[in-house]
Amino acid sequence: MLSVIWVAFLALALLCGAVTGRLDAVTAAVGTGASEAVTLAISIAGLMCFWSGVMEVIRASGLAEKLSHALTPLLRPLFGKAANDREAMELVSANVTANLLGLSNAATPLGLRAVDRLYTLAGRRGSPDTVLTLITLNTASIQIIPSTVAAVRASCGAAAPFDIMPAVWGASVASVAVVLLSARILRPLFPDEK
Repeated sequence: MLSVIWVAFLALALLCGAVTGRLDAVTAAVGTGASEAVTLAISIAGLMCFWSGVMEVIRASGLAEKLSHALTPLLRPLFGKAANDREAMELVSANVTANLLGLSNAATPLGLRAVDRLYTLAGRRGSPDTVLTLITLNTASIQIIPSTVAAVRASCGAAAPFDIMPAVWGASVASVAVVLLSARILRPLFPDEK
């Protein structure tokens, strides 16, 4: 689907360029944009590798597991009956912890295993609230260290790329709260599939 969207954007750009008589500018922008994308990717790779290493040390030291255990009581009210299943809550807590620490590579397989367990508990029918809640927590996740954004800011010449951390924390906490509250308010409008 994403490839269809990109082809549509490219076709629309070429069409607009042809209609306005600026097709040469559109084709020049394609080359320039591709070159700048490669330069950006290379420039942020070092910082991303550094923070991935820091996160790996946090995980290897056991801090991530301790944080996961500390989060379990906070997550229990969000997952209803599934909160009584130890395996499900361990996977959910580990997934949320990985997202908190910016370990998205670790969060993905944990999230998939957690969703599989939550579907099993729900009888694999419809779209259970627990699965939707986990997807919501992943989509609007809170990150303690926004390393990707900081890396992009550093590559663009920001003097203090991590000075955005308080704003990121506030915005991400607010977004998670709003999404979870909206899901609870709107859920009665969409009864479970039978």
